Amino acid sequence: MSIGIYSKLILRSRDDFKGRHFNGLMIIQAVNWYLRYCLSYRDIEELFLERGVSVDHSTLNRWVLRYAPLLEKRLRSYRKPHCGEVRIDETYIKVKGQWKYLYRAIDKNGTAIDFLLTAKRNIKAAQRFFRKAFKEEGLFAPTHIGTDKASPFPKTIQTMKNEHILANHCVHETKKSLQQGIENDHFRVKRIIPKNGCFQSFHTARKTLNGYEAILWIKKGLGFKGKWTINEQIKLIQSIFGLNNNIPV
Repeated sequence: MSIGIYSKLILRSRDDFKGRHFNGLMIIQAVNWYLRYCLSYRDIEELFLERGVSVDHSTLNRWVLRYAPLLEKRLRSYRKPHCGEVRIDETYIKVKGQWKYLYRAIDKNGTAIDFLLTAKRNIKAAQRFFRKAFKEEGLFAPTHIGTDKASPFPKTIQTMKNEHILANHCVHETKKSLQQGIENDHFRVKRIIPKNGCFQSFHTARKTLNGYEAILWIKKGLGFKGKWTINEQIKLIQSIFGLNNNIPV
């Protein structure tokens, strides 16, 4: 990484952690623990106490809500183009005792594309997701889209073609066998939620899910070549917050 880029990251990190009473590395470690493992805020509070550091669980909550969206936002530039064959599906997320809907998309190889938490499952929600996933990403325009047989998808795909967000030759497929990959991928995000309990607000759910998805992107490798150990993954997280100058290439 060039000295110029690293200098910009260092300057940005000063703003990221300005006013915090704890070291940036420690904050990012706590955020990574919460998003990566089935740990509650009180579990992480105890882990820090074992190390002689007192951090209240409410402080940990504020860190996650602050830095999880930043992590997801900055990782977007590291994503690689998908193979063209996209799988789209929605799964259920409980927010304050009510089911909400998490739209997600991967390609047939499992490469992450995008996600969106919505309050409803209808045509408007599906269209919002398609625009978020494909409107601004020329390299991410699919040639094939696999979905279940939910009624909003055919109308949504036709609308996206009319708006030139999807190509007219883009093929829509509804074979159940095509959806197995993304249905399994949902579990990789949702497995961590039960331990942490039901989200208490849509705002909290949206920000935390940004972090869960970002960590999953990292686990999948983001197209980096060579070894991709947990240490390499943590180095990347530290790097995009200006806390480490060893960014993988």
